[in-house]
Amino acid sequence: MLIETLDTARDLGRLKEILGVMVRHGFGDTVRRLGLADKLERAGQALHWTHAADLARVEPPVQVRLALEELGPTFVKFGQILAGRADLFGPEWIAEFEKLHSQVPAVPLEVLRPQLREDLGAEPEAVFAWFDPDPLAAASIAQVHRARLQGGAEVVVKIRRPGIADIIHADLRLLHRLAALAEAELPAVKPYRPQQLVREFARSLRRELDLAGECRQAERIAANMAQLPHVLIPRVHWEHTCERINVQDLVTGVPGSALEALTPEAGFDRQVLAQRGAQALLKMILEDGLFHADPHPGNVFYQPGNRIAFIDFGMVGRLSQRRRDELLQLLLGLVEHQPQAVADVLLDWTGDEHGINLGQLETEIEAFVDQYHGVPLAQLSLAQMLADVTALLREHHLALPADLALLIKAFIALEGMGRNLDPGFHMATQALPLLRQVARDRYQPRALAGRALWTLRRTLSTVEQLPDDMARLLRNARRGRLQVGIELAHLKRVGDQIDRSANRLAMALVIAALIIGSSIVMTVKGGPTLFGLPAFGFLGFFGAVVCGLWLVRAIWRSSHHRDDE
Repeated sequence: MLIETLDTARDLGRLKEILGVMVRHGFGDTVRRLGLADKLERAGQALHWTHAADLARVEPPVQVRLALEELGPTFVKFGQILAGRADLFGPEWIAEFEKLHSQVPAVPLEVLRPQLREDLGAEPEAVFAWFDPDPLAAASIAQVHRARLQGGAEVVVKIRRPGIADIIHADLRLLHRLAALAEAELPAVKPYRPQQLVREFARSLRRELDLAGECRQAERIAANMAQLPHVLIPRVHWEHTCERINVQDLVTGVPGSALEALTPEAGFDRQVLAQRGAQALLKMILEDGLFHADPHPGNVFYQPGNRIAFIDFGMVGRLSQRRRDELLQLLLGLVEHQPQAVADVLLDWTGDEHGINLGQLETEIEAFVDQYHGVPLAQLSLAQMLADVTALLREHHLALPADLALLIKAFIALEGMGRNLDPGFHMATQALPLLRQVARDRYQPRALAGRALWTLRRTLSTVEQLPDDMARLLRNARRGRLQVGIELAHLKRVGDQIDRSANRLAMALVIAALIIGSSIVMTVKGGPTLFGLPAFGFLGFFGAVVCGLWLVRAIWRSSHHRDDE
């Protein structure tokens, strides 16, 4: 069905390119099992079944990484998202995904000019007092140039690559269809939930394409951080910002990767920086529910006075109030050694749709948390505990919701940054006071009254709608329109097999009728002849032979396909 539903000829060519890369990197057997090679050939697109001989000695995680890099920006971004899914992939896979980088050269300014004129309303040299033609940084989706506003403010101009949106949207269409096909045809892939992963990735990537949306997220976080004067979020210049371009204040200081420059002589206290960075991100996560989801050293700058600046809000995580309450219970359970609280939260998150032994999983979670009983708080590694929890879930083929997988990635990155700044940094020590404060605030009379009022409104709304819902249900029942939806796995596949079998049976009956009818005609004298035989009888036998050969070929191909699976 994938080939038949492609939107454009370009999609078909891109599919051939994707499958060709898979073949070259040692995944030809997967392409055959998906049945895509034969369909491409029927569509006039033949694959070349050759690949490097040394791929047999390369581990699968390395093969996948190399394939993703060759496929370009969309697939590189997909691999970078997978690097945060420690609940689905083992350490060797995560290590390879974290190496992903796209070798994308910068776009020359002359190529960008038509788009810049359209978005800015004039040439960049006319809009800005100064515009650097050489990019400060270049990535797969956008590149950044330095500039100076007419008022003298130093800014950075982030420009989306021309045509990148069309490329990404086409790749996402193919990814959606390939994921659906893989989930239906490859049982070994099912635990990785490819369709869910692609949906999450598509939402994230579409948000990243909207450079104005990135600025809106940055402003929301800046407003939330207003009570922390030591945290800086660059200001947005909206008069020059739209979907394909944004302009923000230039952030200066010591990059997060240049830790050797953070010396007392330069006015920096690395212990204070670690504490302030942790406070900022913990506030984003636990209090605000909107957090920087990619706080790696390249997105952090340290400024005099032990101030911390965060940049690049293309990847932002969101947590609902309910999810924050669950996270609060989980973290307090880990830090305060409450196994039952941790088990309850994880079981709520993962559910039992895979038919696992929930009792066994609960016992293992309790044993995992209990091993930290008596360990001093300063010796706990919260990031390592979360990583161990995700490994435990992965062993049971359970996946965390997407927002939580992103959150755990941010926690692990945050503790790593803190330890690099201050070897004595302990996330658990920093988190516990805030966790307890948030827990206390949740049960303040005002907070309780607010939740009670909200629950009462929902209850009254439900009760108000109940008579209409019941009347509609009874009316449909009286008219015989009551429908019950039942979803059975692989039902469509079974239906297709029955349909093919019925078609073959019908063809066999036609062949039998042709043979019998032609035999009768052969006994009738007179009429036109062909090769000395009655013409109609001869043509009937010839048609029966052709149909019979077609039927034998169809049965052989079907049997061969099942043997490959």
